[in-house]
Amino acid sequence: MLLPGLLWMFFFNLFPMYGTLMAFKDFNPGVGILKSAWIGLENFKYMFELPDSIQVFKNTIVIAFAKMILQLIVPLIFALMLNEVKNRFFSRSVQTIVYLPHFLSWVIVAGILLDLFSLTGPVNQLLSVLGIEPMLFFSNPDIFPAIVIGSDVWKEFGFGAIIYFAALTSISPELYEAAAIDGASQFRRLISITLPSILPVAILLGTLSLGNILNAGFDQIFNLYNPLVYSTGDIIDTWVYRAGLIDMQYGLATAVGLLKSIVSLILIAISYGLAYRFANYRIF
Repeated sequence: MLLPGLLWMFFFNLFPMYGTLMAFKDFNPGVGILKSAWIGLENFKYMFELPDSIQVFKNTIVIAFAKMILQLIVPLIFALMLNEVKNRFFSRSVQTIVYLPHFLSWVIVAGILLDLFSLTGPVNQLLSVLGIEPMLFFSNPDIFPAIVIGSDVWKEFGFGAIIYFAALTSISPELYEAAAIDGASQFRRLISITLPSILPVAILLGTLSLGNILNAGFDQIFNLYNPLVYSTGDIIDTWVYRAGLIDMQYGLATAVGLLKSIVSLILIAISYGLAYRFANYRIF
């Protein structure tokens, strides 16, 4: 029963590690990886000498960190608000509706966003009615990160709230009944019972998300960005894609990807350590 999973891991996770040798070589597709000249850390040095490399890392961290924070706060607030609704049919219907976008691919969502925020789209038509000049949202580097972050939160917050709903259902109703008998208001019960009960879950999700601080969402940004917003929207994954597959700088692209993987591994180790320290969570 383990054999299919082991074969999948070997061919798609372990075997491709052979390609990381390109990060230390002047890769020539004509002679292959092994016969290409060994240049050591030259690709890594060249990476930091490029004028846009620091900006790419900065964009990645800013976008990923903003997504991480909002994906913790927005689902939590939504779950707390919907938990106070007494009409179960309404709350379940809303919960189903808001997590449906999670199952849409970014190709579909990006097409919808590009139409909504186009020069002749509904958003600009509304701005025209309000007396505001239409804007090229996806050509404005100052607005583009906000659209990326906001659309990602809109797409994923409903699905992320499921974990909080599960935590809320595990709270004993007797605690609320005892607090009500003692005269605690609904807000006091929220502060004194609900939030402390789900705080370990929020801490766990926050610490585990640290490992994704360099994953700003390739699928999303690749389908939304253009050269006009590279200054604020270009991230590591999209930069590696252009360097490796378009500009054919295979060694440089591999070096950047390898550096990102090493940093992500360190962050994942730290996040699991923090999860065990603050939430008593461990995987083995």
